[in-house]
Amino acid sequence: MSTTPPTTTPHTKTPPTTIRRTAPARTTTASRTAALARAEVTLLLRNRTALFTALVMPPLMIAVTKPTLDRAGAPAETGLSSAELLLTGGVVMVLTLVVYTTLVAAYVSRREELVLKRLRTGEVRDPEILGATALPAAVIALAQIALLVVLGAALWGGRLPERPDLMLAGVALGTVMTAALAAATAAVTRTVESAQVTALPLLLVALLGSGVTVPLDVFPDGAADVLRLLPLTPVTDLVRGGWIGGLDAQETLRALGTAAAWTVLSVLAVRRWFRWEPRG
Repeated sequence: MSTTPPTTTPHTKTPPTTIRRTAPARTTTASRTAALARAEVTLLLRNRTALFTALVMPPLMIAVTKPTLDRAGAPAETGLSSAELLLTGGVVMVLTLVVYTTLVAAYVSRREELVLKRLRTGEVRDPEILGATALPAAVIALAQIALLVVLGAALWGGRLPERPDLMLAGVALGTVMTAALAAATAAVTRTVESAQVTALPLLLVALLGSGVTVPLDVFPDGAADVLRLLPLTPVTDLVRGGWIGGLDAQETLRALGTAAAWTVLSVLAVRRWFRWEPRG
C-alpha cells in the first residue's frame, strides 16, 4: 500500500514593509518672516487701538497742525513754506506714530502673552521674530509716506524730491531706528497699559526737538547743535534735504553718521536688554 506524500506549498516570505521617513521641509528666513508677518497683520487688524494709531493718528496730526502753520507761517529763518515744513515733518511724524508707538505696545503685548517665548522654542531666530513683528507697521508707514510725497507734489505744482537718494536714506534709517528704539523701550515697559507712558518721551522729543514742527534754524547755535544729536533729528534733516534740497556734503555726512550711530546703539541695546518673557 503506497501513500502519496502530501503536497506542500512552498512558504513565501512577505517582504518587509519599508517605512519612508519624509524629512521635514526646510524653511528659509524669508518664509519664516513672511509667515510671522501674516500672523502679525491678523493681530493688528484685531487691535482697534493699534489700528487707530497706525492708520488714523498720522493724518489726524497733520490735519490738526496744518491750520496753525497756515496762520503762523514757517519761520523766515528757515526759508521754508508752511507746506514744506508740514509735509517734510509729516514723514518723521509717520515714522514716530506708526512704527515706534505701535511697536512698543506690540512687543510688550507679545511678551506678556508668552508669544515671543513660544516662538523662540522653534527654529525661528530672534531677529526674525522682531523683524516680522515690525514688518506690518513698517509697510503701513511707507505707504503713508508715499501718499505724503504725492500730496507734496500736488501742492507744489508737481515738484518731486530733489534728492530722492537722501530722502530714501532718511526713511530707511528712520524705519530701522524707530523699530529698534521701540524694542529697546519695550524692554523697560512692564505692561501694555504703560506702553503709552514709556513711548511718550521720544514722541515729544521728535515733535518738539527734532525739527519736525519747529526747525532748528530758529534756535541759538549751541542749542541747535545739541538738538542735532537727538535720534530723529538726522532723519528730519535727511528727509527735508532730500525733498527740498539745501543739504551740503558736510551736513549730509553728519546726518547719516548720527542716524547710523543711533541705529547701531538701539540694536545693541535690544541685544543686551530686550526681555523675551514676562518678569518673574
